[in-house]
Amino acid sequence: MWNLSRRSWLAKAGYSMGGLALTQVLPGGGIFSVPAEAAEALTSDDPLAPKAPHFPPKVKSVIWLHIDGAPSSLDLYDYKPDLVKLKGQDIPPSFLKGLKTSTQGGVGKLFEANRQWKQYGQSGAWFSELMPNLAEHADKMTFIKSSVTIGATHDISIMKMNTSDINPGRPSLGSWITYALGTANPDLPPYVVLYAGKKEPTGGGVNWSSGFLPAVYAGTAFRPGAQPILNLQAPDSVSPQQQRDNLDLMKALNQHEARSRPNDTELQARIRSYELAYRMESSAPEAVDLSKETEATKSLYGLDDDATREYGTNLLRARRLVERGVRFVHVVTGTQDISGEELNWDAHRNLVKNHAIHARVIDKPIAGLLADLKSRGLLDETLVVWVQEFGRTPYGESGDGRDHNAWGYTQWMAGGGLKPGITYGQTDELGLRAVENPVDTYDLQATVLRLVGLDFRKVTFARNGRSERPTQVYGQVVDGILA
Repeated sequence: MWNLSRRSWLAKAGYSMGGLALTQVLPGGGIFSVPAEAAEALTSDDPLAPKAPHFPPKVKSVIWLHIDGAPSSLDLYDYKPDLVKLKGQDIPPSFLKGLKTSTQGGVGKLFEANRQWKQYGQSGAWFSELMPNLAEHADKMTFIKSSVTIGATHDISIMKMNTSDINPGRPSLGSWITYALGTANPDLPPYVVLYAGKKEPTGGGVNWSSGFLPAVYAGTAFRPGAQPILNLQAPDSVSPQQQRDNLDLMKALNQHEARSRPNDTELQARIRSYELAYRMESSAPEAVDLSKETEATKSLYGLDDDATREYGTNLLRARRLVERGVRFVHVVTGTQDISGEELNWDAHRNLVKNHAIHARVIDKPIAGLLADLKSRGLLDETLVVWVQEFGRTPYGESGDGRDHNAWGYTQWMAGGGLKPGITYGQTDELGLRAVENPVDTYDLQATVLRLVGLDFRKVTFARNGRSERPTQVYGQVVDGILA
């Protein structure tokens, strides 16, 4: 009964695998052949089949650097001489007018951490002593020093940063891009999440969820460590042919069930995940394996230093993934042991020590990423985005920390389609709120979508009789930073 070839069995069951090998163009112009077993992944009815953008894209991939916990722009990029002059004094009431202040301990004295500031590059961008390596790339960076958001808690503001909403249930930016453009490499997930530390980042998987989009568009989280993809290899007792036959049978049964449940996107995503996992057995380990990278490249990312090794590993993997056609790589910083506590950048107290430790972890790896992308000709077709849920106040908290600041903080981008070496917008004299060209989360997402070739108003999904789009009904492209 079961002595049939795979194709014959599927034909009798009413299924057709399609037997043609395809050729797919990788970002950067590379070409790889898709074997017959993977050809189905690129057929027209596949939800991840490549789709045409609205405009010629400026970049092919996005590396989304979420600096978890919200660092202080006033201690990294946003030099304020008046804050130095007035440190230790009360903030003038005029700066607080109209603001609902404080999530924690009230408005303290103006706080300045005795930073050493210097201008770099032809752009003259300011950096503190905490970012000496990244400062060398000042002329590659496009600063947005007038970022604004809403929400006083990390979970809410992180969700808005990733999904343009403060409530769970909406798709993340990476999911929208995957939905709109499909995959560029059927042997790897088009949307990958890399995080450091011993646990999931703040807010967890809701921040790379597909929300109300079909589940196939959700991000795939790779775990920290030497084996980021668990259970990928089949047991030694199972031959490749046995595994292939098992998957074919499972797929046929699942597809039979799926025909009676056409709206069950979880089932459809599970069906596809088995096939993707099968193809990933050879492609994914190679994509995240750093053993063939040169020692010079590993050193560039800080893999030869205990402090920078974990984050540097994730960024080097991010480069390898975009090199292989992954469209969106979401990289989240981890926690560090500070005085016996596992903490992120959320420095309500002991900011000097907190930021010194965290800055050392990420400064060299991010600088290495920019240098490596540039040297390989990838920076012009990759968008690197530094994002954080909000900033921190110029006034102190607990004597030596800073409170949350949603009214004005710095983010930056680097890569194709941007005006490099410029600063867009600014905060007031004390760095509390944006006073020129405010850029909301919605605007940032709309701009990223524009750079990958999408009109954020035309990326839509029908849901309960409503045409949903990535930024809801908000946002505008920040034309002032586009080349």
